[in-house]
Amino acid sequence: MFKAARFDDRAFRPLTIAVVAVSDTRTLETDTGGALLKSLLEADGHTCFERAVVRDDIQKIRAVVQGFVANPDVDVVLTTGGTGFSGRDVTPEAIEPLFDKRMEGFSVLFHQYSATTVGTSSIQSRATAGLIGETFVFCLPGSRGACRDAWEGILTHQLDYRHKPCNFVELMPRLSER
Repeated sequence: MFKAARFDDRAFRPLTIAVVAVSDTRTLETDTGGALLKSLLEADGHTCFERAVVRDDIQKIRAVVQGFVANPDVDVVLTTGGTGFSGRDVTPEAIEPLFDKRMEGFSVLFHQYSATTVGTSSIQSRATAGLIGETFVFCLPGSRGACRDAWEGILTHQLDYRHKPCNFVELMPRLSER
């Protein structure tokens, strides 16, 4: 279903990516989803700006994400956790109101790809993404499997300048156009 990316002779452009785990129970040491994302993005040649853990609290999640978005050195923010249906899962509620532009296709593609690995359980995720200012923000579920699905199925390609026919990296210089 998902074909390997096509590459041409464009040079790779590494991005700087912040990783935020949303959890009331995890620490940097026990956050396996965020650790996996860091290792995957670094294996692809990107730089992890910072990893952080924040409690399942709308204001705290917003503050951490907005701090990364305000930093001109950060190109992308990945959150992991808080996208389910439990009472404490509030990542979409915290982040979606901040989006200047919503990326509807991310959720659709994530669910399609995730369904190939977890079947109908994919429906239990409220993964979302969008643009805040000039920073792409992707809100992923907290499981290692979901983080791997999102990275390997979508993000590795869209965050690679060489991916054809188009990718987010080639759009970055135009994000400030008005």
